[in-house]
Amino acid sequence: MESFETRAGRYIRQVSGYRAFIPAPLPPDPPVRVEGELQTLLSAADLSVGRLDGSIQTLPNPDLFVSMYVRNEAVLSSRIEGTQSSLQDVLAAEAKVLARGRPQDVNELLNYIDAMHYGLERLPDLPVSVRLIREIHAKLMRRVRGANLTPGELRTSQNWIGAPGGTLREAAFVPPPPHEVPNALGNLETFLHDPGDLPVLIRIGMAHAQFETIHPFLDGNGRVGRLLITFLLCERKVLLKPVLYLSHFFERHRQAYYEHLQAVRDRGAWEEWLAFFLRGVLDVSAQAADTARRILALREKHRVLVTERLGYAAGNGHRVLEHLYKHPVVSVANVQRLIGTTYATANNLVARMTDCGILQEFTGQARNRAFDYRDYIALFHDADEPESAI
Repeated sequence: MESFETRAGRYIRQVSGYRAFIPAPLPPDPPVRVEGELQTLLSAADLSVGRLDGSIQTLPNPDLFVSMYVRNEAVLSSRIEGTQSSLQDVLAAEAKVLARGRPQDVNELLNYIDAMHYGLERLPDLPVSVRLIREIHAKLMRRVRGANLTPGELRTSQNWIGAPGGTLREAAFVPPPPHEVPNALGNLETFLHDPGDLPVLIRIGMAHAQFETIHPFLDGNGRVGRLLITFLLCERKVLLKPVLYLSHFFERHRQAYYEHLQAVRDRGAWEEWLAFFLRGVLDVSAQAADTARRILALREKHRVLVTERLGYAAGNGHRVLEHLYKHPVVSVANVQRLIGTTYATANNLVARMTDCGILQEFTGQARNRAFDYRDYIALFHDADEPESAI
């Protein structure tokens, strides 16, 4: 049996003099004690995730709305890595609306969305594994910052975590040297496929922390590690739809997030990390369920408005309204293709939906105008909240 100080692994001095962390295989030894506060948090988190899953199932055609949850996760997860693009930037880019001053890093978010959808589509045929992780990383890093750092390939040089411009010897944390990475990832894959009796949320929390400790790529490790949480939740059927994302919680409590991960490495504080992780599950699942309820209320409100205000055009108005839940930024040309009418008819419909307050023009241009479903987009905008004690 290992001591608590080394239950997560050991710092080993390398030939060139620096100390790198070699993670121990999961599960930890001594085993994690799922009791007391941790047991209470686990029960509450399980219940909250179940309520979220039920809330999503009440939505008509849930797949329409999942796209917005995925886009919002791309924004929040990438924000942790320093991107500046907003949800509005992503929606405008997808709709091919040209906007002055749009941050150049919007392509990183589009890659994140692509990687998320790709991974979810692969899951029925390819379980969460080293192979899937590498494929996801290749999608994530394609033609963006870090694209020169071997997308989809495990690193062959030492990386480290520390202050910008710092050296290896000044690093806050040095992951395992490259020759240890394949073995460490292999052990993680074995743990994920082990039919042990650990609760699913505990297993997922451990897997995320272990992946971040291994840090197997030269760039993009944080984003891949957060995607890993979603893939595992869906693979294990904890959620039928990918609507639970912890990036919002990790971003708001960024310092605590890093400190808990480091405490696992330094003193085997798995219980403390898992309590933090489960608090995140509780917090975010409650928010996501509330968003689902607000979507349903908004949809019913605007369906009534379309019926009452658009008269003979209500049928096409309802088609546009449903389209907006998946693509909340449109042009008149988009609407024309959707409803199969003349441009003038589509333009008139857009004008009437704008008069109703459903659509709002946001380019300020006389030509090439674009409109957004602002009330819906607003449901996914997070307020800038100060970090609270965790």
